[in-house]
Amino acid sequence: MNLPKLNFPTFDFRYKENQQGNTQIFDIVRKKFVDLTPEEWVRQNVCHYLINFKNVPISLISIEKQLTLNNTKRRTDLVIYNTNLNPILICECKAPEIPLNQNTINQVFGYNIVLNVPFILLSNGLSHICIFNDANNARILKNIPDFSEMAK
Repeated sequence: MNLPKLNFPTFDFRYKENQQGNTQIFDIVRKKFVDLTPEEWVRQNVCHYLINFKNVPISLISIEKQLTLNNTKRRTDLVIYNTNLNPILICECKAPEIPLNQNTINQVFGYNIVLNVPFILLSNGLSHICIFNDANNARILKNIPDFSEMAK
């Protein structure tokens, strides 16, 4: 698989081919190999970035957390919890060719109706948007905060 260069530092990923010949990447959070799709490529880069550069403990990350929104089961790409196990960040990952637009923002804010987190991160690997959402007063941040700042 020809993987696009993303707007992240370079990480040392583990890959393998499954019995069907599909490339898989090792997910350090779920501790297993998963199919390497364009969206998964972004998610794995986001995870490594948050762990290695933003000091997010791996034990406080949940991938594909299921929630129910308007009687429909949904899955978030990534949720970060504080040390009290309260969710503090939702991350929505898109494939690099998918633009981050109002539809993407609406999708993750819909998830936030259920989780009510103060930080929202959207990434397609090329562009990243981090939003601080306080009492429905959302503002875009210049940088993704460190875990210690998010967990206050």
